[in-house]
Amino acid sequence: MTRLIIAVDGPAAAGKGTLAKALAASLNLPYLDTGLLYRAVARQMLLKNLDPVTESGEEAARNLQPQDLLRQDLRVPEIDRAASTVATQPLVRTALLQRQRDFAAATGGVVDGRDIGTVVFPQADVKLFVTASARTRALRRHYQLHGDATLSDVALQRLIEEIEARDQKDASRAVSPLRRAEDAILLETDDLDAGAVLQKALSIVRNR
Repeated sequence: MTRLIIAVDGPAAAGKGTLAKALAASLNLPYLDTGLLYRAVARQMLLKNLDPVTESGEEAARNLQPQDLLRQDLRVPEIDRAASTVATQPLVRTALLQRQRDFAAATGGVVDGRDIGTVVFPQADVKLFVTASARTRALRRHYQLHGDATLSDVALQRLIEEIEARDQKDASRAVSPLRRAEDAILLETDDLDAGAVLQKALSIVRNR
């Protein structure tokens, strides 16, 4: 499996991270969550009282340290919103691009994000585009953050609207928008659990 590069793209909370980590473990490959890079940049900006909407995150991106990716406060709504904004900044994306490419250059790897198959690794050996309905993704995001806590209809609708707004923002940004690569294989996960998605993905990899 040396130098095998698998690109896993898709919208927020579609299950691409869960799949990518499982693929990496199954194939004994390194794993990189590129979304975590943007989350870490956003957190560093907020810690310095910088507004991601009006101020550049380039310096934070260039100075990102390994320990910045280990923080426990990177997957909260505040960072969801800030990271989505930071990801629209061309200088931030440029600062992080080579870092992402270097990660898998020597040994291969499984890399997930929103532009892996289109921008970061357009020549990836296997490209997967993982998606699900906004409702399914809202329920998954709630479970990720709150476990089995009760979710009201009003709160669910709010989550759905937030996810749809995030999709629109990611798909309409000028630099590296979220889109399915022409040669990416679509995996719709609404009716599949994590194990079933993994088996489908492994079958695709083996066939390639």
